[in-house]
Amino acid sequence: MRVLVTGGRGYVGSVVTLRLAESGHRVAVLTHRNNGRGFPPIRFGVEVLHADLRDRERLVKVVTGWAPEGVCHLAAVARTRESFAEPLGYFDVNLGGTLNLLHALAAQTSTTDQPVRLVFASAGAVYGHVPVEVQPITESRSPAPDSPYGASKLAAEHLISAQAATGALGAVSLRCLVIAGAVGPYGDPDRSRLIPKALAVAAGQEPALVVNGDGSTVREYTHVADVADAYRLALSRIRPGVHEVFNIGSGISASIREVIETVEDVTRRRLPVEQRSARSEPAALVLDSTRARERLGWEPEQTDLRRIVADAWAWLR
Repeated sequence: MRVLVTGGRGYVGSVVTLRLAESGHRVAVLTHRNNGRGFPPIRFGVEVLHADLRDRERLVKVVTGWAPEGVCHLAAVARTRESFAEPLGYFDVNLGGTLNLLHALAAQTSTTDQPVRLVFASAGAVYGHVPVEVQPITESRSPAPDSPYGASKLAAEHLISAQAATGALGAVSLRCLVIAGAVGPYGDPDRSRLIPKALAVAAGQEPALVVNGDGSTVREYTHVADVADAYRLALSRIRPGVHEVFNIGSGISASIREVIETVEDVTRRRLPVEQRSARSEPAALVLDSTRARERLGWEPEQTDLRRIVADAWAWLR
């Protein structure tokens, strides 16, 4: 299958690209970057296309010129806390960029008369604050995002669903929480996230790890390789005229304290920790991925907190 990966030079996008290419798909990445960071392996014949999601005219030209049969749409801005200060930018990229991509796919379908398969990178942030006693969260839970980031992802889901209902598209949305770990040369450079920041502190690249609250906040962690496999499997599941939603979560949850302990154990280094007052955020977030396991045949085979940290540490070093 000819598959286009938007955001294919990003952290998760690079691993998705790698997995698709290894599986025999002909892959192109769409990026607005001009640097080489995260460049997919040339040995798989991956092509690189340049366009900004916010430039509809350019996007339509590039997408229809390459004519993908499937698209994995990962290009986005994805920092929950940052989105409160920059809501317009988040909706511009995450919703507006998705709108422009759907215009491009519609233009292609009008020419080929073949609906494109779309796998959309949604987020667990669409659920908002969910009481611990009703977790893990299932897809039947009504979304109630409490951040501009989560709201922009949910709005994009609604847009995709409406377009799929016309029969011009088949789509799957994958909702993930914390994606971590590394695959070969592809790791997470974003130190606004806990594991990359903790490892940077262990490596002496950052002075200290700042922890808001007592470190009891719990999140679910899924290895980036397992998430990439979910995209590969979802492509084969898609049916024209249908939009399905799947949670992609490992079931492996850990508190901030447990992550710190694991980082110290893996790196054999003590982390200097700076404790600050707690922020208003969910005490725990864990997804129920039963639907993905049953319908996609997805299993998180590489997810283990120690494995995640060890792979990320090897990449950083």
